[in-house]
Amino acid sequence: MTMYDVLTTRYTFACPARGETRVALSSFRRLEQLPGAAHPAVFGVSFDCSCGDEHPGLVSHDELDWAPLGLQEGVFLNLMTSRLEPVEEELADFAVRRIQAGDWPWSFFCYPEERPRPIFPSWFFLLAPADGGGGVGIAVRCPACSRVSVNLVSPEHVDLPFHNDREVGVVEHVFGTDAAHMVEQFSAELYSAQFDARRLSLD
Repeated sequence: MTMYDVLTTRYTFACPARGETRVALSSFRRLEQLPGAAHPAVFGVSFDCSCGDEHPGLVSHDELDWAPLGLQEGVFLNLMTSRLEPVEEELADFAVRRIQAGDWPWSFFCYPEERPRPIFPSWFFLLAPADGGGGVGIAVRCPACSRVSVNLVSPEHVDLPFHNDREVGVVEHVFGTDAAHMVEQFSAELYSAQFDARRLSLD
């Protein structure tokens, strides 16, 4: 069974109440790379389920970063031909062309560096729905400087590759490296801080 469905942009996980559930990346709440295997790495995640509870799950690095770009096996029903056809080649070509044109699948604004950075979802640390407005707060560990920044983005910015918001909200705060304390800081800043708008052009 394929964990990620590139056509619906949903991950499939086990749910104790319903047996199975499908959730978007923006429904994830925590991501942490587990010690041990590195090729591919495995991430422990927790996610909000439609049953109303938060559940743990496991996702590989490939499913997290590459599957949303269509870089995996999969088929779709072509209504013009009534045949099942592979999606990998077409979606992979689309992704490569966008990246070559300078359009990165995901991005965020690094507050310590005062600049936008391209990233993959494996650099997400914490996610939470923001109060009202339907936004998502994401804590991202910057791949360049290794420090954590908090951005306020749309769910589509997280869920859909190449859907980068033109502007994002940025918490003007430098977060420490202690994980437990960082969770407290993240919650406090997300729900009480003023977000300053930053443009995400990577040009």
